[in-house]
Amino acid sequence: MIKYAKGRSELKYAVTKADCYLLRRNLQFVMRPDPHVMKDGKYLIRSVYFDNLENKALNQKKEGLKHRDKYRARLYNYKTDFIQLEKKSKQNDITFKEKCQMTAMEYERVRLSDIKWMENDSRKLIRELYVQMTLYQIKPTTVVDYEREVFTYEYGNVRVTFDSEVRTSLRNIDFLNPELPMVPALDPNIVILEVKYDEFLPDIIKQLLQIGDTMRTSYSKYQLSRNYV
Repeated sequence: MIKYAKGRSELKYAVTKADCYLLRRNLQFVMRPDPHVMKDGKYLIRSVYFDNLENKALNQKKEGLKHRDKYRARLYNYKTDFIQLEKKSKQNDITFKEKCQMTAMEYERVRLSDIKWMENDSRKLIRELYVQMTLYQIKPTTVVDYEREVFTYEYGNVRVTFDSEVRTSLRNIDFLNPELPMVPALDPNIVILEVKYDEFLPDIIKQLLQIGDTMRTSYSKYQLSRNYV
């Protein structure tokens, strides 16, 4: 079954690890840490992104199109028993997500271009991906790993994330392999700060996020991973 999320605003910033330390210290007095993190307060996210030979998704991002879709599969802490297929859509400045669960075996079939089974699957997002793979020849293109730390705030449904150690597999799409060779895709001193919220961003969170060298950015981790193209 697909899970639908209503549109959310999403702001991205590039901060240094020093600024990240200050922000984390400020936020922890008001926001709650994500309960699913590991002992170090973080968890690992691995995503495999879909694109075609013409780099459709990548070019739409670079061109800043107001309406665009991006498909990816995602797992956490290298655990392959829970994989989510996601469609992330951008409409003007609002982000929408659709999700459904898929199995490791299903991903392997997709990776090997065995996709006929998807055409009549019960999951709408699987069927939609089949159309995209058939019509536009999108397919798994690159794997991206990063570490994430999360803080949440009830009012406004605010979610603040710090993403660091962004790495790419280049063209290797062996998504399920925990030993997949990865190379850095971002300066190790830089952390990507993302702020996501529903109708409004509370003033207290705005104030806590104010630091000297915070720089608004539009790049995505997928775009960073394809800088080698």
